[in-house]
Amino acid sequence: METIKSKRILAIDLARGLSVLMVIVVHTLWMYGDIKTQTETWLGSTVHFIGKGTGMFLIAMGVSFTLSRNQSIVLSIKRAFYILAVGYLMNFLKFIVPVVIGTVPDNFIAAYGWTSPVTLDNMIYMLGTGDILQLAGVSLLFMGIINRFSKNKYIPLLIALCIALLTKEVHGVRVGITGFDYLLDLLWGAEWNVYFAVFPWFSFILIGMFFGMWYKEKEKSNSYLFGRMLIAGIVLMCLGGGLCYYNYEYHFGDYFHLGPGGTLYLAGFNLVIMWIANILVTYIRENKVFNFLYYCSKRVTTIYVIQWVIICWGMGVLGYQQFGVSGVLLLIPVYILLTLGIQKFVLDRALSSKKAKKQSVTNTRRKQVTV
Repeated sequence: METIKSKRILAIDLARGLSVLMVIVVHTLWMYGDIKTQTETWLGSTVHFIGKGTGMFLIAMGVSFTLSRNQSIVLSIKRAFYILAVGYLMNFLKFIVPVVIGTVPDNFIAAYGWTSPVTLDNMIYMLGTGDILQLAGVSLLFMGIINRFSKNKYIPLLIALCIALLTKEVHGVRVGITGFDYLLDLLWGAEWNVYFAVFPWFSFILIGMFFGMWYKEKEKSNSYLFGRMLIAGIVLMCLGGGLCYYNYEYHFGDYFHLGPGGTLYLAGFNLVIMWIANILVTYIRENKVFNFLYYCSKRVTTIYVIQWVIICWGMGVLGYQQFGVSGVLLLIPVYILLTLGIQKFVLDRALSSKKAKKQSVTNTRRKQVTV
């Protein structure tokens, strides 16, 4: 029976690895599928359903944070600024570079409501786009503070519920000061410059922290942890689903700007998916597919950056939202293979080479000391 002594929870790695691969599928559809393909076909419906699994990554982030060795505020701040730097570097690569070299399709610019040529203000807007990495970076700042001042597992759960229930009331609030308004947009923006505002999406991470702290506190088996996730998931899905049925526009609205019901429903949905992941790793022997997903999980940040950059660069050749179902189906495996190829044969090799050189220097110094 697997207990807290295990270094990693395999179901978490499986879910996170699967979620980052699904992101490639979703983004390929968004950037290359025409409007009809996205809204009126089985592929569009299927991929949009898959996209609801983003919360797996966030819940896994919360669980992993509580199980990490060092959870100090200082380290959380360092991690936060590192993730934020990576996020804005990604925006620079996927938006600004194509603009500068002139490969951005005109209809992509028109989708923003702009006209060519792209202005400096337009580029600043694109550079500041709030993606999931901005969400993760800002969330880490809060996570370090919460973890430092409270070891009670119900505190992050209570905060998560407050965020889920109250965020809709402050959605889109600004004060009219440009720079400060951007920070408010990152927190609870209702516009399309920020796709994953901290509130309400931070609640998914906090729910993950709650379960991670519960896991450590009780030292129960994985089956116990994920069994509780299943129960909580079903309750949240029923509660959130009921609220969405009562008033869909307020409680769900759109995927990126969720109301209370939508937040609760998706949190529950992803907890159930986590339970399914644990069933898989419990009853199916280790295999190449699982090992591949574990590999993706360990490299989730770099894979996420790579796929966004090459998908956006590809628009310079393939155009923006120009393909039907068959075209998107052909492009999905192409971008998965390109992403993983760059990860494995460029980044992994570069990292291995760096480690080898560092080890060589260390061995040389040891020999000199010995002599």
